[in-house]
Amino acid sequence: MRLSGSDIHVGISKTKLRRDKKVARLCLDLNGVILFYCIYSPLHNKNRPFIYIRYNLLCGVCGACEWDPTMAKLPFQETAEGLDAAFVGVPIDTGTSNRPGARFGPRQIRVESALLRAYNSGTRAAPFESIMVADIGDVNVNVYDLKDTCKRIREAYRKILATGCIPLTMGGDHTIAYPILQAVAEKYGPVGLVHVDAHADTSDVVLGERIGHGTPFRRCVEEGLLDCKRVVQIGLRGTGYSADSYEWSRAQGFRVVQVEECWFKSLAPLMAEVRTQMGNGPVYLSFDIDALDPGFAPGTGTPEIAGLTPIQGVEIIRGCRGLNLVGCDLVEVSPPYDTTGNTALTGANLLFEMLCVLPKVKHY
Repeated sequence: MRLSGSDIHVGISKTKLRRDKKVARLCLDLNGVILFYCIYSPLHNKNRPFIYIRYNLLCGVCGACEWDPTMAKLPFQETAEGLDAAFVGVPIDTGTSNRPGARFGPRQIRVESALLRAYNSGTRAAPFESIMVADIGDVNVNVYDLKDTCKRIREAYRKILATGCIPLTMGGDHTIAYPILQAVAEKYGPVGLVHVDAHADTSDVVLGERIGHGTPFRRCVEEGLLDCKRVVQIGLRGTGYSADSYEWSRAQGFRVVQVEECWFKSLAPLMAEVRTQMGNGPVYLSFDIDALDPGFAPGTGTPEIAGLTPIQGVEIIRGCRGLNLVGCDLVEVSPPYDTTGNTALTGANLLFEMLCVLPKVKHY
């Protein structure tokens, strides 16, 4: 018997399957999608059926499977040693002010990323031919203590950056940008920032707290982590607590591109200007999935209508090619609010686009 599909490729002899009905068992995810067979035959059994696992997935049902999902089916590595780039998960939503669920983002992004292939057909990028890339798992966070979690994130990224590796982060809520940028600035000094979001995330205090997903870039400015003349915020929109919600950003020297400036047009010309603004200095790219219109990406904690399209999101990331990117993140994917998986799939594709624009990636 041979089963094949986008997520599996398993071969089991019909004869052997008839001999031992306990040889294998189908594992299904919550949507009833076949992920792979789990083999129960003893290792010493010479008649053990053949099994070929093509993709690295975890069924999450039977408890007997030993395979965890990795980003884009990449190998798992415990550290960033020897890597040019690494996918890292930071599974927290302790900093959210509205709907939780972003702690499940990294896992769902990894699962949906099984659909990714090795080449970018649009840009002809071949990242896996050019640089060493792996998934190094999740940061060990403290879901009960946000301040302690920030310390853990900062220390984890210090170790990653010390190896010369570029981290590509799967959030998690946007709080994580603050400790990550602490580690990035410690290595590179104040950095430029391309911030794609529905919200400025520059509040001083949210619900009495100075650390949360609405405050990271205020904290970064206060600590001198950003080169403010090289900061652009794209896609800001929605209702606010005052009429001048974005004036604080502008007062720091940020370029603010409200979503109304993006409607009905390509963002390629904007990104040409952004490349000039960023120059040759180190740049960090932070992409909140709620920058996209919730019609395309409903699985997020603080959705705002009239957002960017996925095409514009891709244009922004591809427009970062040539920048000295030292780190990227994709945050605020909240799988419980999108049972189709499309938001996480979009996030996985955007992360792959980020990988494709890193320095040293070959383009045919």
